[in-house]
Amino acid sequence: MKPFTKLLLCLIVCPLFMMCSSDNNNTPVTTARLNPMLADPTIFEHNGTYYLYGTKNNPNVVGEGFLVYTSTNLKDWTGPAGAHDGFAFKKGDGYGTTGFWAPQIFQYNNKFYMAYTANEQIAIAESNSPLGPFTNAGNAIPSGGKQIDPYVFFDNGKIYLYHVRLTEGNRIFVAEMESDLSAIKTATLTECIHATKPWENTQNVSWAVTEGPTVFKKDNQYYMLYSANDFRNPDYAVGYATSATPYGPWNKENNSPFLSKQVLGYPGTGHGDLFYDAAGTMQYVFHAHFSNVQVDPRKTAIVPLSMQGSNITVPSNAQITWPLIVE
Repeated sequence: MKPFTKLLLCLIVCPLFMMCSSDNNNTPVTTARLNPMLADPTIFEHNGTYYLYGTKNNPNVVGEGFLVYTSTNLKDWTGPAGAHDGFAFKKGDGYGTTGFWAPQIFQYNNKFYMAYTANEQIAIAESNSPLGPFTNAGNAIPSGGKQIDPYVFFDNGKIYLYHVRLTEGNRIFVAEMESDLSAIKTATLTECIHATKPWENTQNVSWAVTEGPTVFKKDNQYYMLYSANDFRNPDYAVGYATSATPYGPWNKENNSPFLSKQVLGYPGTGHGDLFYDAAGTMQYVFHAHFSNVQVDPRKTAIVPLSMQGSNITVPSNAQITWPLIVE
């Protein structure tokens, strides 16, 4: 084991050993100790290897940016393995000085790209490897306001940027992007979703939150998975909506939220990303509160999803996978 890795594990394990005794949500103690603790996580698969990224949530890990861990089985993870001191993108590699949140990784034109939030703006960095270093010239995508939580979606030769705008709450928007990913086509900017359902605002706050969109297409129908409520709320949860077009209108499905404290038994479950494992099973990676009485550091988790027709659910026999750092 490398000295850096030994030090990192010590920094993670030792402080958490004392905290785990107060974890009341029945998570195995070893899981809490060695979990990567990435909030707003995403998993990208390439050539049989899974790459896990997210919002760094462990204060004992020094540095700012986006760590990356690797795995071949979704249970045992190595890292941090990023090219820049364990980071796939580290502060100074491109745009942003603070608030590095919610990355998404995708491949385009033989390059790897990271869409991410920093300084409550959205930027895109590129790399020759999923491990980074991801870099850009230090520019954000022009916005005219605050915007976070990017999700880049390719469909029928067009590129769409789903994202959250901070305007009378956290609201999900979409716009078509320029082919070089440098900007959106402002004439196409369209609001998709804001909080209107009781489950989306259980504390009845004035600044309601919908965020963390993931979009996919199946049988000519578009699906948007999204989270609602403030992430500190135990009722933070994931629902979905469907549409016949990338722009909407979006119909919020009645079985939302399909992923929640009531479904999984853990508080604060949400803001993740969809991916498919080697067997072709639909999986959702997300974060949950550290315990029933403590929000941070949030823990990373994975759960399989099922689709029957247009209904998305967590199977009743589903087992949650809590990623473990093994070296």
